[in-house]
Amino acid sequence: MTKPIKRVMLPTDFSSATQAAISYASAMVEAFDAELHVMHVLEVHASTTPVFGGGLTLAQFVKESRDAAVRHLDKTIDPQWASRYSVVRAVREGNPYAEIVDYARENAIDLIVMTTFGRSGLAHMLIGSVAERVVRKAPCPVLVVHPELETSSSA
Repeated sequence: MTKPIKRVMLPTDFSSATQAAISYASAMVEAFDAELHVMHVLEVHASTTPVFGGGLTLAQFVKESRDAAVRHLDKTIDPQWASRYSVVRAVREGNPYAEIVDYARENAIDLIVMTTFGRSGLAHMLIGSVAERVVRKAPCPVLVVHPELETSSSA
């Protein structure tokens, strides 16, 4: 017997590649009358965060980045579609794959829908794939959608 899908998670980096995952995630939400969790992870590294003049501190930079991410999350899902379904938006800070996996555990997510850029060769060996790591560590099934599979979506 399969577990019912009540909560679908859509991690986004706000790239155009995310549109394909939005299509699949919204279809799952519609099919199962599930709740959609849209989340973004701020990858903040103190050693690589720019130093600005005029007193902009790391904390202020993170706050401004978080505020911008919240605004982007509000635009990620079509408001008319979102008005018919339960949509939770979240912004986390840290390592993207670890935050995605932790959020899925903490929120009893039943399915993660995400895209991959399909890195290969040296880039894959050096950088790895967030999607690949999520697949290995996630507490639930993960649907990885190739960005070229974009379909028209309600969301």
